[in-house]
Amino acid sequence: MWRKNINKHFSKMSTRKKVHAFVRVKPTDDFAHEMIRYGDDNKTIDIHLKKDTRRGVVNNQQTDWSFKLDGVLHNASQDLVYETVAKEVVSQALDGYNGTIMCYGQTGAGKTYTMTGATGSYKQRGILPRALQQVFRMIEERPTHTITVRVSYLEIYNESLFDLLSTLPYVGPSVTPVTIVENPHGVSIKGLSVHLTNQEEDAFSLLFEGETNRIIASHTMNKNSSRSHCIFTIYVEAHSRTLSDEKYITSKINLVDLAGSERLGKSGSEGRVLKEATYINKSLSFLEQAIIALADQKRDHIPFRQCKLTHALKDSLGGNCNMVLVTNIYGDAAQVEETLSSLRFASRMKLVTTEPAINEKHDAERMVKNLEKELALLKQELAIHDSLANRSLVNYDPMDENQIAEIHSQVRRYLEGTLDEIDIINLRQIQEVFNQFRVVLSQQEQEVESALRRKYTLIDKNDFATISAVQKAGLMDADGHLVGEPDGQGFGIGVAPFSAKPGKKSKSRKALKEQLSSLARKEGAGSPVSGKDVDLSLSKTQLTPSSKDGDVKDMLLRDRETSNIETLPSDSPKEETRPLRPSTPPSKPVAFEDFKNERGSEINRIFKENKAILNKRRKRASETTQRINAIMREIIATKEALNVQKSLREKQGEYEKQGLIIIDEEEFLLILKLQDLKKQYRTEYQCLCDLRAEIQYCQHLVDQCRHRLLTEFDIWYNESFFIPEDMQVALKPGSSIRPGMVPVSRIVSLGEDDQDKFSQLQQTMLPEGPDSISFYNAKVKTEQKHNYLKCMMGLQQAHRK
Repeated sequence: MWRKNINKHFSKMSTRKKVHAFVRVKPTDDFAHEMIRYGDDNKTIDIHLKKDTRRGVVNNQQTDWSFKLDGVLHNASQDLVYETVAKEVVSQALDGYNGTIMCYGQTGAGKTYTMTGATGSYKQRGILPRALQQVFRMIEERPTHTITVRVSYLEIYNESLFDLLSTLPYVGPSVTPVTIVENPHGVSIKGLSVHLTNQEEDAFSLLFEGETNRIIASHTMNKNSSRSHCIFTIYVEAHSRTLSDEKYITSKINLVDLAGSERLGKSGSEGRVLKEATYINKSLSFLEQAIIALADQKRDHIPFRQCKLTHALKDSLGGNCNMVLVTNIYGDAAQVEETLSSLRFASRMKLVTTEPAINEKHDAERMVKNLEKELALLKQELAIHDSLANRSLVNYDPMDENQIAEIHSQVRRYLEGTLDEIDIINLRQIQEVFNQFRVVLSQQEQEVESALRRKYTLIDKNDFATISAVQKAGLMDADGHLVGEPDGQGFGIGVAPFSAKPGKKSKSRKALKEQLSSLARKEGAGSPVSGKDVDLSLSKTQLTPSSKDGDVKDMLLRDRETSNIETLPSDSPKEETRPLRPSTPPSKPVAFEDFKNERGSEINRIFKENKAILNKRRKRASETTQRINAIMREIIATKEALNVQKSLREKQGEYEKQGLIIIDEEEFLLILKLQDLKKQYRTEYQCLCDLRAEIQYCQHLVDQCRHRLLTEFDIWYNESFFIPEDMQVALKPGSSIRPGMVPVSRIVSLGEDDQDKFSQLQQTMLPEGPDSISFYNAKVKTEQKHNYLKCMMGLQQAHRK
């Protein structure tokens, strides 16, 4: 790839800047103070080596080196490392700037700890989980933007690309292999799954899922050595809610955890680990060659395609991004040569320059539609201008906010009668005048509806569930008209007296409607009521309207008194007999006991049976464990007795016959007993393994039953004590409202086992504070998922046998 083509798609407003390079020293008890020294500015590190006296008097060996970096992190906490290294890069990513954070160094120097941290501890989490937290925190602070976050996890192992998130059930094996593809906008990975994350916990789950799929191995320098390069990418896309949707910004954050370089003589790698070390050292060597070429401004060709690592990081190395390098080194004297090599790499990386620029994109389809619409408007403007040639110059520019506000004011004054006519200037103004008419009309409709809602309850004629409830309450007849509205027009108030006959208009009722219409016009700024299918009936809490209309109040009071004295017509619907509802709902524990004896009796029976089976399996496992321990104690005692017999035989002298040692009967019986005990131990241990698998499966069934029982109780409790009685008819079979549609808070009044109680206690009493809940929840869910999969695989293998 030639240098002149690298940044041809970047913004012209980008500015060149150097790569930031930091050094993090691994803490050690045996720090080489005589060889490694830090500068007073905490940005300089000096290396001093003693001369090799074996080379003689004339010795030109270099013994001192000094490296100027952006910071030296010695005995630094994970919080300080993130604040110093990554916080600014992640912050600028939400403004549209790409970012890359890379950890480089010798094997076992702490690269994975710096990047990922200890996944079992929230305080010891690394740069990657902290970056995810910061992204979602900043999204909450930007309500004016719609921001979507996606993540991917790539592994480069032995010069082959792998998707670490392909094990998810909704991803599955990919038909196309994972390959690197170049396009005019940069480098992309074809076949790599990208996952949408809506919350912090989902992102952590994907991170932990990928971490469990990484390839690690053990050698003399590191028990958990990463055998592959991993790139975790966070994709951010932000659309403004206030500005035009045509323009939006995108960015990505590459978090790179490189495999460590190693000397085969020190690591002692063999076999497969040796092959992996060869590929790792080779790719890191190509990476250093690319860095040297980028630092040399006279070089035209940059060898990005020598290996998959440099090719995948082409956009990050000297591209359109903010780049930070963290070099992890040892502080021991035995590793000073590798430390010197890592510092050389950091100093070369610091010479590389990048061109960070905001990644702005446009929605091409929306732009085309807007341009076509603009073209049609301009053609209409020109046609009017040609027909009215005697008019003054016409402004064809779009109207600004001040002009739109002026037209809105003119429309208001025209409707109020203070303006006789609106002067027509151009087509845009005509369209805006009609648009403002619609805006004013909509505002007045909302004002009238709001005023009516403060006094009455609105009922949609298409809401059959509510209408049936109103009919049951006697506020609506069988024909669908409100009681007190015999003519089927307008709206009715209260409950009609028994003397009211259908088909005959009441003068007092008509006068009442006229007064209410007048009242609505006063409150709605003279606008008529909207023509929507909406009826009005009195609210239970607002039966009396405002006191400013005395006549209306008197008529309503008379209607109420009449409706209380006179009986309803004989054809009114009869209420079904129901058990009386208590004035205050019982506590959930008490109600839950009733539910288990009535509606939830079947689910509760299954739950108890599964719980009993689970307890039996646990008891059997406990008894089996005790038997195994007893057998083990007998094995140890038998071995000791055999050793005693053997030592006695050796002291008394061994007797041989035909090359075989002759032993006494007691020792022979001990040998037979030991063999029998070992056989029993193997049998009992296999039984214990099977019981543990059954226990895990039974626990899964118990959790499912508990969840079902809680859900059914939640529905029953709300239907029985919170849903109004006049709405109970809507919950019958075949109605528009189904059980469970009423939202409720989660019920946790079941007698949970110790594991459930510990989970709840963990959420409320976490020492790190509420911010760590998402981290631990994702960790626990990932572990439970993998344990469940292992259990199911074990059961399948057992069934096959």
